[in-house]
Amino acid sequence: MRRRYPLLVFDWDGTLMDSEELIVSCMRWAIEALDLEPRSDRAMAASIGLGLYEAIQSLYPQASEAVVNTLADHYREYFLSQQPSPSRLFPGALETLLHLHRQGYLLAVATGKSRRGLDRSLLETGCRELFHVTRCADETLSKPHPMMLLEIMDVLDVIPTETLMIGDTEYDMLMASQAGTAALAVDYGVHERQRLMEQRPLSCLSDISELPQWLDAQQDPGRRAENNRPSINDREIFDNDE
Repeated sequence: MRRRYPLLVFDWDGTLMDSEELIVSCMRWAIEALDLEPRSDRAMAASIGLGLYEAIQSLYPQASEAVVNTLADHYREYFLSQQPSPSRLFPGALETLLHLHRQGYLLAVATGKSRRGLDRSLLETGCRELFHVTRCADETLSKPHPMMLLEIMDVLDVIPTETLMIGDTEYDMLMASQAGTAALAVDYGVHERQRLMEQRPLSCLSDISELPQWLDAQQDPGRRAENNRPSINDREIFDNDE
C-alpha cells in the first residue's frame, strides 16, 4: 500500500527531545553573564524553534549585532562545553521512531539547533542512524522560512504533497505551509494547542506514541490498525544489525 506521507520530517526540541528546561536555563545563564535585562522563562521558551540568532533577536530586537553574537557565544559555551545534562527524548519517542523506521518511512529532522548541538543529541539518544537527512539552522535558513524542508525534499526526491512536517511550534506549521507540505502539531512542547491550531495543521497529538496509529488512519480512514503502537521490542532493529 502506498503511503500518503512517505516522508516524515520532525522538529527536534519540544517534539522529540524534552529540552525546554535545558534551553531556557542556558539562555538565562548567557543573559546573566552579559548583565542584560532579564527575560521571563515564558518569553525564552517561546523563542525555541527558531535558530539561535533569530531567537536572541526575538528576545532583544534592539540589540546590536555585537551583542547578539556575544550572547550566542555564551549560550553555546554553556550548552555545548559544560554539557549540563544529557539529551532526553520524550517518553515513547525512540520507540516510535524505531517503529516508523522499520515500517519503511523516510525520516528527517528540521531543527533550529546548530549542527554541533544536533549531532551531539543524536549521538546521546542513540537514534542517529534512524534519520535519512537532517537540517539545522546554522547551515540553511531558520524557520519559518521553508528552505530546510525544501532541501530535505530535494535530497530525498519527495514532493511536498507526500511530506508531513511534525512539530510543536507555530514556526514548524508556518514552514510547512510555505513549503507546500502537510503539517501535524504536537501540544506537549513549547506552544499551546490553541496557538498551533491557528495555523491549521491536519491535527494535533498529545503523545508522540499516537503518531503510527494516526498515520495508519490516513491510509484507510475507515480502519483502525491493530497492534500498531510501537513497543520496546522495536529496539531489535539495532540488535539485528550488530
